[in-house]
Amino acid sequence: MDVPFSKTEAFMKTKVPATVGLALVLLSIGALTSCKKSGGPQPGPSTGQTSSGEQPPAPNPDRNAYFGEEHIHTSWSVDAWVMGNRITGPDDALKYAQGQTIKHPLGYDIKIDTPMDFMGVTDHSEYVGVTKEANTPGSAISKMPEAQPLILKDPNNSAEQQKVFLYLLSLTSKPPIKAFMAPAVASTIWKENVKIAEENNHPGKFTAFCSYEWTSMPNNRNLHRNIFFRDCAHVPEMPYSSLDSNHPEDLWNWMDTQRKAGDELLAISHNANVSDGWMYPVDLDSFGRPIDAAWATSRDRNERLVEIKQIKGASETHPLLSPNDEFANYEIFTGLLGLPPDVGRIDHIHGSFARQAYKDGLAMQDTRGYNPYKFGMAAGSDSHNTGSPYRQDNFYGGHAEADGTIERRLAGVLLGNSLDVRLENPGGLTGVWAEENTRASIWDAMYRKETFGVSGPHINVRFFGGWGYSKDILNASDWVHQSYANGVPMGADLPPMKGMAPRFVVWAVKDPTSANLDRIQIIKGWTKNGQSFEKIYDVAWSGDRKADKWSGRVPAIKSTVDMEKATYTNDVGSTELKTVWTDPEFDSSLHGFYYARVLEIPTPRWTFIQAVKAGVPPADIVPLTGQERAWTSPIWYTPSADARKNAPAGMTVADLKAKGATALGDAQLKPLIVGKAFWVRNNVTGEQFSVTYTAEGQSNVWHVGRSAIIPSRVGNPIRDGYQGTTTPYKIENGKVVTTISQDPFAVTIYKLGDTYYGARSNEFGYANYVIIPTPQIVVNPLTEMLKQFTVELGLTRQQKRQIVPFLELEAPKLEALKKNTSLSPLQKIEQLKQIADEVDAKITPLLDQQQQQKFQAIREEHRRELIEKMASQVLEKIKGGLG
Repeated sequence: MDVPFSKTEAFMKTKVPATVGLALVLLSIGALTSCKKSGGPQPGPSTGQTSSGEQPPAPNPDRNAYFGEEHIHTSWSVDAWVMGNRITGPDDALKYAQGQTIKHPLGYDIKIDTPMDFMGVTDHSEYVGVTKEANTPGSAISKMPEAQPLILKDPNNSAEQQKVFLYLLSLTSKPPIKAFMAPAVASTIWKENVKIAEENNHPGKFTAFCSYEWTSMPNNRNLHRNIFFRDCAHVPEMPYSSLDSNHPEDLWNWMDTQRKAGDELLAISHNANVSDGWMYPVDLDSFGRPIDAAWATSRDRNERLVEIKQIKGASETHPLLSPNDEFANYEIFTGLLGLPPDVGRIDHIHGSFARQAYKDGLAMQDTRGYNPYKFGMAAGSDSHNTGSPYRQDNFYGGHAEADGTIERRLAGVLLGNSLDVRLENPGGLTGVWAEENTRASIWDAMYRKETFGVSGPHINVRFFGGWGYSKDILNASDWVHQSYANGVPMGADLPPMKGMAPRFVVWAVKDPTSANLDRIQIIKGWTKNGQSFEKIYDVAWSGDRKADKWSGRVPAIKSTVDMEKATYTNDVGSTELKTVWTDPEFDSSLHGFYYARVLEIPTPRWTFIQAVKAGVPPADIVPLTGQERAWTSPIWYTPSADARKNAPAGMTVADLKAKGATALGDAQLKPLIVGKAFWVRNNVTGEQFSVTYTAEGQSNVWHVGRSAIIPSRVGNPIRDGYQGTTTPYKIENGKVVTTISQDPFAVTIYKLGDTYYGARSNEFGYANYVIIPTPQIVVNPLTEMLKQFTVELGLTRQQKRQIVPFLELEAPKLEALKKNTSLSPLQKIEQLKQIADEVDAKITPLLDQQQQQKFQAIREEHRRELIEKMASQVLEKIKGGLG
């Protein structure tokens, strides 16, 4: 462990406690330097050399994994300075990344066990370095009248600190201080930052980027982006900050201007989980304008990556967005940064997580023709200590004095009066696959999204997709080279279809200093008729566990965590996992994405470890254990125009109106649904369920099973239906409005003849629901038969789509045969065989030889059951006649 608690505690006995609640100041402030663009010459290819002329080793065409930090703050960030980080700057951060020991803001030593390969220091551009310089005697800034309120006459005096804190807060409601934004100030600090990066850049050994954070915080909504430049020789005179504009669209425009002038750069968004739903909009941009193709293209061109995990939680997904993902409840952290403790607002979930953005992007592509959310995965820390902890057994907080001691961490100090530090977790890291450790090579990997995020440990993971991979490719010594040659890596688009279904090559190896691996999963998303879906596949796992026959999911691995000592052993799990996986439900007509998630075995969380060391009960607001993980960037599939022609056409609102359907108003809706219950079918999935609307304004959806295909943004109907949990509803402006985790979703009901259709507000103009008669049995026989075929025959989605029409034709014929009283039992059996043979003759050619054998066995069993049922009915009639 890097920070001995005994030494830390001994040091802290001599440390004067700092003001409580000075944390996250600039996270709620929002602003720095104005950014004039330097009109430099067009850059040539970056060599990655420093002024010392260091040369990197020969590049590896099959690429190496490099791990680095894309989000760290030093004393140069205004909020870090006020939190108590006043002794270390960007040079110290870069030295820390290279494995050197530096000082924590409280004075004790901190060091990482595994040095990094690269780092970009991302101090806030808003008033960067001004607080530090104001408190440096003799500096130009310290002599400015505007800087006098920033000077701490006694840095250890609580009243002095509070005074500066309040002054900084007051800046949020005032125009920018032009004196601090003048080139003589802002440009000087930025140039010093660039100089430090140059001095620490060692091609082939360690890469130091020129970078900063654009800290936009409109109404406490986190819209922060980290900006990375490809070459420190081609950077602007000053950064563009949220003082220039807090709109991401203006940032992208500035980035485009920089690119035209020869300054290559990219943005990495972070903490979408605390964006209040603003990070991934679907309909309106930050100005309130309709999102269009130009907006999507601008975002995609500039924002290439997203920070999937950091000290303030993970932004992959949320249990309410992914109710069938048992690993979705990982480092959940919600809140609005800098929100006064007496303000009643809650962070919105919808629009705040990456997986849902991926799915929304597919639906937008399918229905509107553009996808703004084809970003790659990254991870960082957002520590304000100059250094960051990346392991559970080495956690020393991320906010200087506020969480710098074990006592304050376990006590649950509230950062900014609202954020419990026990919810913090170690920082993540970004992995890239690059030819060499140079700025150009690593930046290019980031731009093409051949990246992955890790929660802390250096888990290596490869992910390739293609159409022609052999099943035994991983046995070849050059499997990586073959994978590049015959497919695409993470972050790319699958080439045009050349086979029945894509194959994916996935490989992961553990960090030798961390826990063993539990499993590799592939997360798939797709869209159809305005709805989007996800499914998690366990594709490789340790031990001899067996996947469940019906769900395909692998049971949880045995935990080795000692619940008394907060330790674990590597007695279970694997050091390496790998496989070649084919999507068993692929439909070539549907847009989709795939990414890999790698899980370690369970290990104790820092809150548990430190509670045991301190001899106090562990925190009960967070789990005792967790599973560290890695996330790859996705691989996307786009259907060809010909494939799209084969997609089943859904019913749109425009189609309904063209046929003469009318939308119901409030007066018509109330007698139809209030105090009523009825059955509904989702025409996209074929699932049918019961909906109840009470007279008191509550609603519930019933009869949704664990294996049901659930569209996005419906909450957790499986759990809520089973538990009888209700959701409020209201009828308003011709719509039935329900609220799921604060966000309203409206259904407009249309009447066409005697049939009622429903169009949900988030399904891009499709009317996917229809009210159906109450069924005699809950399950849809056709859906259940298809599920059985899918599981036992291993049907692809393409095969399912081809088979369904034949089964749909068979169902009414069997029902009519059942009701026909003019036929004798033998005649019925003969007709049953004839109907089945006709359907079998159409389905059998769609199957391979192995599937055909299983199919015939299943069909024979079905026929036998029907004949036995008919015979039983005949016997009952005979007995009744004799009686």
